[in-house]
Amino acid sequence: MTEQDTEILIVGGGVGGVSAALAALERGRRVVLTEETDWLGGQLTTQLVPSDEHIRVETTGRNASYARFRDLLRSHYRAFYPLTDEAAADPHLNPGAGWVSPVCVEPRVILSVIDGLLRPFVSAGQLTILLETRPVAVATSWDRIDAVTFETADGAEIVVSASVVLDATELGDLLELGGVEHVTGRESREQTGEPSAADTADLLDMQGVTWCFAIDHRDGEDHTIDRPARYEHFRDWRPSQLHGERILGFERAPEHAGDPARAYLLTPNPDDDPFGIDVDHRNMGGAPELWTYRRILARRQFQPGFFASDVTIVNWPMNDYIGGPLFGTPDAAEHRAAAKELSESLLYWLQTEAPRPDGGAGWPGLRLRPDIAGTADGFAKVPYYRESRRILAERTIVEQDFSVEILGDNAAVSYPDSVGVGHYFWIDRHPSTGGHPGGGGRPQPFEIPLGALIPRRVDNLLAAAKNIGTTQITNGSYRLQPVEWSVGEAAGAIASFAVAGATTPRAVRNDERLLAAFQEDLVAHGAQLRWDSALRW
Repeated sequence: MTEQDTEILIVGGGVGGVSAALAALERGRRVVLTEETDWLGGQLTTQLVPSDEHIRVETTGRNASYARFRDLLRSHYRAFYPLTDEAAADPHLNPGAGWVSPVCVEPRVILSVIDGLLRPFVSAGQLTILLETRPVAVATSWDRIDAVTFETADGAEIVVSASVVLDATELGDLLELGGVEHVTGRESREQTGEPSAADTADLLDMQGVTWCFAIDHRDGEDHTIDRPARYEHFRDWRPSQLHGERILGFERAPEHAGDPARAYLLTPNPDDDPFGIDVDHRNMGGAPELWTYRRILARRQFQPGFFASDVTIVNWPMNDYIGGPLFGTPDAAEHRAAAKELSESLLYWLQTEAPRPDGGAGWPGLRLRPDIAGTADGFAKVPYYRESRRILAERTIVEQDFSVEILGDNAAVSYPDSVGVGHYFWIDRHPSTGGHPGGGGRPQPFEIPLGALIPRRVDNLLAAAKNIGTTQITNGSYRLQPVEWSVGEAAGAIASFAVAGATTPRAVRNDERLLAAFQEDLVAHGAQLRWDSALRW
């Protein structure tokens, strides 16, 4: 067993963890950053969701650090890829031309940019990164975390102690290990006062997870995978959450109030895109095109003939697994395996039985891309988790704070302790393991309160990812990549502020003078704390 001591320990190298590390490092703090996989980046890399779904992100609603990150992604393509002259000159270059986001890129490019941002601090000895290292125990005394014990890929143990600890794991692992008060699943209307909440709470009613994968299409070739063992089960599965429709199908009932029913299209390598970038995300009725939805390489953005096919990410309604939760229950491992097999079954169905517009069935030329996913089989390293354990926080964000349906044309609640802003298309809940069909209302542009990052009891722990003080409903907007980046940056900054002042994040929040000084520090480093007062959905 080895022991380390640092000022700030960040457990989890996803979007929030990386952002938190950068914020702390730029303020001169010593940091240890751990990650249980072999890639940093979380949603953007290991989970294969490499796009930022935010309708205003090009001009507002993000920190300067996130804007720089996005610029570096585009610069990487301009520096190393044979773009067309038009694409290279486009200030809003979107290499994948996916219509879900203004920036759809390869996860390995994101990984390269993250490494470039962190590398100087590693070289200077200020940052230690421990990959393939997972937390297994938390030592506490009174209301503090004293140390976290980790296990490495080769079975070694590392114990790290720190002044402040950030939980940036994908599932809020430290909350469970350290006995930190938290919630899972859905809350009841009585608990939160939210009009859209259920009558009863259910700890195991969680949004579906998606095991994403990357594919291209090689016309005239056969890349059909082996038939999954439970293919017939998943092909014929009609979950009640989907109103009795088959999960492996292109027909879908409306997801949100006012939406029409959908009949998805799939056209591998279209010569012209029927949608392009849907920057308003309001024209999704009718027949959305799946191929261009989360496409991360579009042939037309590069010199003719350089790419034989587009590359797209399959993160679709058809591989949202809702058979059971992947944590918090004894059969979680079985559901984890089933979630991946659903995605395997989707691919097999697409290759063999899916109805084509020409009346035929299947596209056998659909080919997995292990090189894109960074795995042997082409599927993501881990599932895309939409929900985490969530701290019982000093300030819990509720639906009433920012729902258009509740507030009308009024702005979202403005928090005195705001540490960032965010937005999303919907207060988006996917179908859940407890039978909820999904859907949700619309959010006004919202703020991130510092109180949502601070547990009610533990003094030196901060939430820095999807484990902040949201409800299951408000998580639907606060879980997205730009928001998680801002959450992480705020967590890294307040940890640094607390270390420098020999105080605690809670004390900073509860002292008007200290809070004002901290918010000034955030703004000085490029954080956006407020929206334009006139801006609405």
